[in-house]
Amino acid sequence: MKYQIKFKIWLEKDRDVVMGLGRDKLLREIDRLGSISKAAKEVGMSYKKAWSFIKTMEDRLGVKLIETQRGGKGGGGARLTDDARKLLEEFEQINRKFENLRKKLSKDE
Repeated sequence: MKYQIKFKIWLEKDRDVVMGLGRDKLLREIDRLGSISKAAKEVGMSYKKAWSFIKTMEDRLGVKLIETQRGGKGGGGARLTDDARKLLEEFEQINRKFENLRKKLSKDE
């Protein structure tokens, strides 16, 4: 019998989601683009929803994930904190381990 094993990973704290694939993508786009608004547009969400995700993650984890600079003559911007980079790295490692397990268990590969 052939089948595929699928999985979806998210991280929770006190039963509240703090990280999943969508939030991972948002943080990575902020890192790449240096802008919350550009990152939100890239991942297909509103700026307001992106900020909501960020604030919720920061509140639940108790750490700052994004440092921002207001716009103006020099322009604004956003960058990831060291805590955000650590979170992304840990989430990526977890996903990689699950993917390796999925491949090991899959009968169609």
